[in-house]
Amino acid sequence: MQPRQSIIEIFSTFLLFDADRFSTWATDAKLRRSIKYCLEQSPQTQTDRLWAVYWHKIWQAESNPLAMAHISAYLQEVCYWTAKKMALNFKSQCSIADCFQIAIARVPKILKNFNSELGSSLKSYAELAFEGFIKDSLRLHHEADICSDWSLLHKISRKRLIGALTNAGYNSQIIESYLLAWECFKEIYATEGKKTRALNKPGTSTWQSIADLYNVQQLSQLTSNSKATPENLEKWISACCVAARNYLFPKMVSADATFTGQETGNLLDVLPASEDTSLLMKVITQEEYIDRQKQQVELTQVLTDAIAALDTESQQLLQVYYEQQLTQQQIAKKLDMKQYTVSRRLTSIKRTLLLALTQWSTNNMHISPTSNVLDAVSKSLEEWLKNYYGHTNYLADN
Repeated sequence: MQPRQSIIEIFSTFLLFDADRFSTWATDAKLRRSIKYCLEQSPQTQTDRLWAVYWHKIWQAESNPLAMAHISAYLQEVCYWTAKKMALNFKSQCSIADCFQIAIARVPKILKNFNSELGSSLKSYAELAFEGFIKDSLRLHHEADICSDWSLLHKISRKRLIGALTNAGYNSQIIESYLLAWECFKEIYATEGKKTRALNKPGTSTWQSIADLYNVQQLSQLTSNSKATPENLEKWISACCVAARNYLFPKMVSADATFTGQETGNLLDVLPASEDTSLLMKVITQEEYIDRQKQQVELTQVLTDAIAALDTESQQLLQVYYEQQLTQQQIAKKLDMKQYTVSRRLTSIKRTLLLALTQWSTNNMHISPTSNVLDAVSKSLEEWLKNYYGHTNYLADN
């Protein structure tokens, strides 16, 4: 893994995986603008540790999502190395990427529990916390894997089951009924003399006994009294099993993954924004607009310079193709050359312009030239050429 060096990189980039290995650092544009602005306002603060403490205090005071994002970026390396160590120690259970996702998702808990006044660094604290989170998750996952549904309900605590049912979206009245059903299940379907990790589904007579006990106890323990049938109890207990498994080891879903069946749109698009927009965020938004305008000017200058550097014949070829909108056959006839020569020359010219644009994007926008990026840049170049020569033609006509 290539370590990050600058303060801007440390607080604005995130690790990307490729087949369970480190691939590259991806830059979050908003975070980059944010930390850049802060450095300009406080140039004397140049250590990552001081900025980590700063963002932690911002989060403590405001629960600011921007601060949490900066801390999450800051902790990427320590999370990766902890995840790698744990994955090597538990090879059969989890990949490095899985361990990383388990740990990095707990950043809010780290922010809540960390106390900078005690003298320890956030990274040192996070390393121990990440290791504990991964161990707990692997243990719970292992236990859930080897236990049958009915065994799992004997092992889960009341507190965890309440958390699981709440997480599943059940209201307080249903949770109250499910908890009583679970307690009756544990009392009637005892584990003495049975393999606790491989309990089979209770039989019909057992479900009837559970229902009988539930109907007696619900009179004194539930705020809303209603009898339950053995069929009801089986459905409720099964729902507790599903909720417990999903809660103990949830599936990881990337926030920037597209919705199922759709080419665009992701979870980040629908997450509600904070109603309390800080002055910093307003400044960042304004700076965002200014940066975009500046980038457009710079991009135009880069491409016009690249076109000016072409030989006269290449410039003429671009002009007749985009400005006069002639076909390749028409151009070949007009310039007295073969059609395939026109095609090759246009491809070569656009490759030259694409290289200039890619180099500018890499140096100024910190965008790695992956295949997807090159495809998008190529499409943008084509659109720019059409607009540029169309605008030139419009000015000439007027």
